Amino acid sequence: MRIVLDTNVFVSGVFFSGPPYEILRAWSHGKVQIVMSEEILEEYRRVGEELSEQFPEVDLEPMLALLVTEGQICLPTELPGPVCDDPDDDKFLACAVAGKVKVIVSGDKHLLKVSGYRGIDVLRPRKFLDQYMT
Repeated sequence: MRIVLDTNVFVSGVFFSGPPYEILRAWSHGKVQIVMSEEILEEYRRVGEELSEQFPEVDLEPMLALLVTEGQICLPTELPGPVCDDPDDDKFLACAVAGKVKVIVSGDKHLLKVSGYRGIDVLRPRKFLDQYMT
């Protein structure tokens, strides 16, 4: 199954335990494929580096390196206009459309609000695990 992870899910999975970590573990075991754009990858890196300052014992680089080699990078589709109340979140939808991904995993209220856009479900991490990984 191919999924798009919003930045907070990816970064939470690297730095903390819980559902986001379980999703990254499923990915590292080949159970899901992470699809992202260059813009999303850069946001993962930027936000992860900011969090690294608070948690210097966590090394973000190995996970980013694995993501670059094992994840799928796609060129995002241009959306006809803003979809989310926060237009910065549209990059996840544009990536999902371009990558023919049917699920975005996110806890972001703006993305959750537009679940169903072009047949793309936006699911919280726990709900994604319960629905697809059990």
